[in-house]
Amino acid sequence: MTDYLVGTGGWSYFNVPPKPSLKVYSEIFNFVEINYTFYEYPSVQTVERWRRTVPKDFTFSVRCNQDLTHRIGLKPIDEAYEVFYKTKNYANLLQTPYVVLETPTSYTITNDTRDFLSTINSKGVQLVWEYRAQITQQVTNLMQDFNIIHCVDLSKQKPSFSLNETYSRLFGKGQHNIYQFTNVEQLEIQKRAEETNSKKVILSYHGVRMNNDALRFQQHLKTGHFLPVTSGIGADSAKEVLAQDATFPSSKSQLIKKQGWKVIDVKQNQTAHLSEFLNSIPDKNYLNIKEVIKELKIVIE
Repeated sequence: MTDYLVGTGGWSYFNVPPKPSLKVYSEIFNFVEINYTFYEYPSVQTVERWRRTVPKDFTFSVRCNQDLTHRIGLKPIDEAYEVFYKTKNYANLLQTPYVVLETPTSYTITNDTRDFLSTINSKGVQLVWEYRAQITQQVTNLMQDFNIIHCVDLSKQKPSFSLNETYSRLFGKGQHNIYQFTNVEQLEIQKRAEETNSKKVILSYHGVRMNNDALRFQQHLKTGHFLPVTSGIGADSAKEVLAQDATFPSSKSQLIKKQGWKVIDVKQNQTAHLSEFLNSIPDKNYLNIKEVIKELKIVIE
């Protein structure tokens, strides 16, 4: 049976005073990927406080600072080693092996990359690498040689090889991270995860609705059913998501571009992207939500 760790990139949106955000987050999820370490270097005291805040069985992963992956590069030089060992120390303090490397699409492996990986002391650390450039056999061989988890977005592709653990950073099929997953897409993520035959699968959601997506997937794992996305069904569900931030007047194409990525509850246990139905309404300018919902009622119901 596959063991899942499910969470999001960061916990700052869980703001429920007077409890710390991380405390509230850890009462819901069993895992979080720390984004903060990609941009900043937190103090040891801060990292120790994070560990004390969560249950003993809660799991962190640490993103390596962009100084290494985007500025210096994986090179066998003092500055690169300094960043890596600082990150490794964070992982030790958090009692986790997972260190995530995210290299940009412009990154190309060289002999320096292999030299760097062969000269670091990675004992106690499980490297996870989201290699955003084209995956070649050379890249695959390098990761396999150093037992590095090939991190991909399982909503789009499978890893080039599998280990006992699979790690996925989930952004979805939209522009950047502007996306929300339907129930069918969540099931596809699970299918691809289990096809790796890994004993442990770590899912780190990063879309704009990451909290909702992660919670729905977690509930599916526990009960076999997905939580509803909204409080309504059909056109009422569409009205709820449009009311969040839709602006008017708006053309059909504008509505599709800005609102189509959102998910609505079509029926009980059935979801779809709003774009499925916006594509079928008349091509005209809409002055308000009421006009849009009038047309959506026809195509949804």
